[in-house]
Amino acid sequence: MPSPEIDACLASLRRTPDDARALHELASLAAATGHRKAACTAWARALRQQPDHLPARIGLANLLLEDGALPEARMQYEAALAATPELPAAHQGLARILDELGEDASVHWHRGFAGHAVAQRRYRGPGAGIPLLLLVSARGGNIPVRHWIDERVFAVTAIYAEYADPAAALPPHDLIVNAIGDADLCAMALDGAAALVARSDARVINAPDQVRHTGRAANAARLGLLPGVIAPRVASFARAGFTALADWEFPLLLRAPGHHTGRHFLRVAQPASLAAAVAELPGDRLLAISALDARGADGMARKYRVMLIGGVPYPLHLAISADWKVHYFTAGMAGNPAHRAEEAHFLRDMAGVLGPRAMAALAAIGQKMALDYAGVDFALAPDGSLLLFEANAAMVVNPPDPDPIWDYRRPAIAAALAAMQHLLTMIAPRA
Repeated sequence: MPSPEIDACLASLRRTPDDARALHELASLAAATGHRKAACTAWARALRQQPDHLPARIGLANLLLEDGALPEARMQYEAALAATPELPAAHQGLARILDELGEDASVHWHRGFAGHAVAQRRYRGPGAGIPLLLLVSARGGNIPVRHWIDERVFAVTAIYAEYADPAAALPPHDLIVNAIGDADLCAMALDGAAALVARSDARVINAPDQVRHTGRAANAARLGLLPGVIAPRVASFARAGFTALADWEFPLLLRAPGHHTGRHFLRVAQPASLAAAVAELPGDRLLAISALDARGADGMARKYRVMLIGGVPYPLHLAISADWKVHYFTAGMAGNPAHRAEEAHFLRDMAGVLGPRAMAALAAIGQKMALDYAGVDFALAPDGSLLLFEANAAMVVNPPDPDPIWDYRRPAIAAALAAMQHLLTMIAPRA
């Protein structure tokens, strides 16, 4: 991760190896460039040298939270609040953790975000940078943008849309990126984002009113009408009303809306198991989803992910698993050369692997959603139709680990990220 800034930090650390400030700067740069383990190590080292260094503690806590290490992140936020009880960043992080754990987070939401809805992000480039307004939700469900909004090109101001002051002037901006991606979780934030967008003449990436229509139930209903798309039956129901599901075909799937990567997502084999499954899930309302059979002739389940960027499909990955709940990080692709070879074939020849019916369905989905950035997770039916799992803006494009076994994935992922970067620079060219 060479850069003049990193070189300067390393030079400082060679002179004073235990300089907490230099370690914090190095960690921040490492995190910004995707070197998360290095960032975690540097922040931890800074705190060993200077336990009261709050920026390092918050940086480490935020990284742990992003990686799902909730107990460890909570410990860091609580330590920060013990030193500085009104620190907004610590209240913000703790609010998210308590909310995820089902604990009362109301005090922390208020102290963290009320009056602190606007955050200027660090700009690392020469000159002034292109001013960009980034709309995000305090409660999560945001598109991770660090790999395609280059902080050496764009000077980013983030606004937590739920807490934005409607009377305050908008920060200077040439472009708005709405990073609020989860319509099921972020209805209030999308309302706030729509109000902010209405006050600007700037071009908007992922208009909030379009994202609003991409909840799981709404998408299943509208996208399932498209030719070549087979969508599941999806219904939202109050926790106490689960008995109404007894007439559904089993097995069926239950999930708490607003969660991803397989969290709070269960397969229910028979009606007698409904009550126990509902009791496991958080939230007042849940989603019932009919189960689509994604298994191939070999009995393995497959999940393809294609990104739609500027209306163009980009293959991202293929996960193959013996489990019905297919996620790339749990599919065991690293240990199966045959599965990696099948994924490599998909990444090289998406149209050839998917066939014309599924490719036409992807195009129709993209046209219907009308988003600049979105992803589609799906399998293939025996007749070549697309078995839709989900389609929304909340999907992540992450570069693979540095292990050489993933070299075959790098060109496809780089192409998707380059497409988004190109879209941004074409819309807001440097003067």
